[in-house]
Amino acid sequence: MTDLLLFPIADYWWFYGFFTLFVLGMLALDLGVFHRHAHDVSIKEAATWSVVWITLALTFAFGFWQYAQWKFPQYPPLLAALAAQGVTEPAAIAAETARLANQSALEFLTGFVVEKSLSVDNIFVFVVVFSYFAIPSKYQHKVLFYGILGALFFRIIFISVGAALMQYEWVIWIFGGFLVLTGFKILFAPEKPIEPEKNPVIRLLKKILPVTPKLEGEKFFLRKSGVLHATPLFVCLVFVEITDIVFAVDSVPAIFAITKEPLIVFTSNIFAILGLRALFFLLAGVMHKFWALKYGLGVILIFVGLKMVWLNHAFGGKFPITWSLGIIGGLLALAVAVSLAFPKKPAPAAAVTA
Repeated sequence: MTDLLLFPIADYWWFYGFFTLFVLGMLALDLGVFHRHAHDVSIKEAATWSVVWITLALTFAFGFWQYAQWKFPQYPPLLAALAAQGVTEPAAIAAETARLANQSALEFLTGFVVEKSLSVDNIFVFVVVFSYFAIPSKYQHKVLFYGILGALFFRIIFISVGAALMQYEWVIWIFGGFLVLTGFKILFAPEKPIEPEKNPVIRLLKKILPVTPKLEGEKFFLRKSGVLHATPLFVCLVFVEITDIVFAVDSVPAIFAITKEPLIVFTSNIFAILGLRALFFLLAGVMHKFWALKYGLGVILIFVGLKMVWLNHAFGGKFPITWSLGIIGGLLALAVAVSLAFPKKPAPAAAVTA
């Protein structure tokens, strides 16, 4: 039953469509109603939106669990797989389908926590990028809004490609090894300063479009003497998109280490991304206090990489999801506790790196 997908894309194409429409609707409500006019996002507003996004994710997890409890006992491929394993008694079938429903819901929650924790790295980078481009706080929400809209598009592509590639054992080894190496790099490699002007995409953009020397309000483009110009706000947006693509290379394989179900990978990833803007405005001013989170994230990536290439096999094909959730949550809690117990002075602004 290890190769059986409980939520195959061919059977749930309608769900992907409705879920995408829901996400787009929430984003339209966010920008078109609550942030129609540029303004500084307060801590209270950021906290409120963080609670909203987390509540939506937990509500979805509960509904997803209820659906799985209803669907699995009458899902023919699952019943056939159970029968092949000798599970034919009604009581045994009920117990196994209930276990799989619980596991699916926990996989969603674990994937959500992993993606949420990896988002902290994005926040470190966003702080530096906005400072580098001198983007006022009242315009940062718009950049993050369109940045996340682009992130959703690229995550869909990465998850689709990942779901296709994960059918091959050698890909699992590559992804797992990559996560382990990335984790060790975070732990031991020296940090490098962010230098957008040296990024090849940014340099190409400036060759294609002239860039205005200063911001033009919240405009991404404007015409001067009939010539289309990009503004520094758009250049900042492009760099934010590039940054997210780089982070997706880590985060998407990390969630595939938790579950092989594309639907769970997709929904947990998207819910975590949707709350990224609120998390940024909530934590941007205090990120320097949580210096140990970097090391916690490095250990988490090593753990999920080992889970993909070794632990799952060592535990009969599936490392217990409750243990995974406990280990990841424990590592995050430990990193936060160490940061608060042993505070460090923030680095001078000119020396901030990511």
